[in-house]
Amino acid sequence: MKTNIKFGTTLIGALLALPIAVRVLASQPSAPLRDAWSQVDLQTLAAMQLNQAGPRPADPSNAYEGRIKAANLGRALFNDTRLSRNGRVSCASCHSPIGQFEDGKPLGQGLGTGRRRTMPVMGASHAPFLFWDGRKDSLWSQALGPMEDAAEHGGNRVRLVRVIQEHYSAQYKDVFGPLHAVKALPADASPLGTQSEQAAWAALPAETRDQVNRVFANMGKAIAAYESRVQYGPSRFDQYVQSTLAGDGHGQDALTGQEVRGLRLYLTKGQCITCHNGPMLTDQAFHNTGIPPLNPKNPDRGRADAIRKLLADEFNCLGPYSDAKPEQCAELNFLATDDPGYLGAFRTPSLRNVAVRAPYMHAGQFPTLQDAIRHYVQAPKAVLGQSELARPGGKQVRRQTIQLSPQDIDDLVAFLGALTGPVAQPR
Repeated sequence: MKTNIKFGTTLIGALLALPIAVRVLASQPSAPLRDAWSQVDLQTLAAMQLNQAGPRPADPSNAYEGRIKAANLGRALFNDTRLSRNGRVSCASCHSPIGQFEDGKPLGQGLGTGRRRTMPVMGASHAPFLFWDGRKDSLWSQALGPMEDAAEHGGNRVRLVRVIQEHYSAQYKDVFGPLHAVKALPADASPLGTQSEQAAWAALPAETRDQVNRVFANMGKAIAAYESRVQYGPSRFDQYVQSTLAGDGHGQDALTGQEVRGLRLYLTKGQCITCHNGPMLTDQAFHNTGIPPLNPKNPDRGRADAIRKLLADEFNCLGPYSDAKPEQCAELNFLATDDPGYLGAFRTPSLRNVAVRAPYMHAGQFPTLQDAIRHYVQAPKAVLGQSELARPGGKQVRRQTIQLSPQDIDDLVAFLGALTGPVAQPR
């Protein structure tokens, strides 16, 4: 679904700038409110509205993200199958623009089968770390990873730069300046490729490697300029909250009675709000919730292994191809590197549009939302690391046991369906 959305100043927007109590008193409801909420609940709901996200702060590591010409180039690269070894895979192969910018498969499928589920593009520009394990710290750096991954695009750095030279020289110049000819390049060379490709890369002069890397980094920055413009649109939940805050009883019809019951569970004994909060419905953090690994004999270590990759990445915020000053890379400068909770932990995904992008979890372990919620109720022991969930009959200082009846689960699933909105993307 393609929808263009502009968030301008509206009457509701003006009302929302006022304290909740003032807004309710000042409003003139057309009908009594069907659903009553406490002041605390109203404050929580107000913070969950999509329009509270606002524009994403500019990424200091990508000076080109705000440029339309960069986004246009990025869109072309996003859809270009020539950026793959077999000429049949593009970013859009897994992040389909005609759907939810993901592929609906348990594991990503490019040239081969990946280890994890494809994450959607919407809202990614608001995340400080990307991928399920957070091994990238910017949208542009994240875009580079799949291009050289053997299971995804399977490309190599020199071949990718050749595509830019042969097909995008003029567009590249309009954004980044002249594309200097990189002479005497081998047919294939990459620091992450096959042994022969790595040997060819090592044999290149340092200056040539730097030139190739800079063009490669700029490819990621252009793709990020496009992806940052792909956003979630408001859902029936957002309509409901706006109406509730404005005292509009008719507007509360945006949610059914069952969906409202599910929303109350979301905020209370379902404990969903603990991690799925704010306008993106995610705390952008990493949690171990005991999700069963696909291979119990070799479980995915998640965030624990990503820290090393993140710090060693030449394309991170502190790297030579970042446009940021070192002091602007707060996420890296203050990164916790020895947190035992990172073992087996994965990034909290947004719950926006969640009902239309099954299956669920980092490797598609659960086919339905009911299955996913039942997992949190059962709270099994983690195969690797320590689950944060309180187990039935156990003791947990930070959390309480999640106790939901079958009807509660159905109500909660109904509410999650109300979080679906259009996908806003540039024309």
